[in-house]
Amino acid sequence: MIKILFVCHGNICRSPMAEFIMKDLVQKAGLAGEFEIASAATSCEELGNPVYPPARRKLREHGIDCSGKTARRLEKGDYARFDYLICMDRYNLRGMERILGDDRQHKIHLLLSFTGEQRDIADPWYTGNFDETYRDVLAGCSALLAQLRRGRS
Repeated sequence: MIKILFVCHGNICRSPMAEFIMKDLVQKAGLAGEFEIASAATSCEELGNPVYPPARRKLREHGIDCSGKTARRLEKGDYARFDYLICMDRYNLRGMERILGDDRQHKIHLLLSFTGEQRDIADPWYTGNFDETYRDVLAGCSALLAQLRRGRS
């Protein structure tokens, strides 16, 4: 089983979008039983809160349900539990390193690095642009899934 944890600042916009987009992609590929996919925050600000309503609406527009998801914080033990810890931007990367310590097994990645780009996914909490965030997250998750499928064949 491949275990993936998506991480952003509050776990109410980008990382839950990535979690549920990835779950949708693996479901459509007939691979849901081969993956464990979750998301978490580097901060404590939103703990227990549901997915931010505009993010929820954007997912729903694409037929993706995220009901029941509440924000949780990244924990040190997540490093051992997950194979991939995928962050949305460099700020999250620094927060993850603070919580997890050294990435000695090279498990931590920027999501868009799987597309060949080394850029951040903009936080729609600040930009208000959930369309752009959705497109970037979908591109990153699609590229990650393609890479994982190539590695398994």
